[in-house]
Amino acid sequence: MALLVLAMVTAAAVISKEACSVHGDIGTASFYNPPYIPTKCDGNREEQFPPGNLFVAVSEGLWDNGAACGRRYRLRCLSGPKRPCKHRTIDVKVVDFCPASPCPSTILLSRDAHRHGRKINIEYIQ
Repeated sequence: MALLVLAMVTAAAVISKEACSVHGDIGTASFYNPPYIPTKCDGNREEQFPPGNLFVAVSEGLWDNGAACGRRYRLRCLSGPKRPCKHRTIDVKVVDFCPASPCPSTILLSRDAHRHGRKINIEYIQ
């Protein structure tokens, strides 16, 4: 019986450790250029853009038939050309659907949110 309890505790510890290492979904991010309005979320309303202009357009997988409008995501840069991941995380707001078909990335960042100009690998969580 003690052996069974020890095995269960060990298994729970391993599962708990694995669960802690997973933070969010993995995808890619690149940038898109102005003009940013009109958007698919709030048209021509300037007040849709958050302070600092840290906003994004999302691809079909995140768009959710427009339900993504206003969602906030925390993005973490994982890797990219020329080591762009100096700032680890950024919080952004969804204001638009990806204007390109097919979308070149999971998430397209405004110029203020992504200054490197290259596609990067990201982890994101709502």
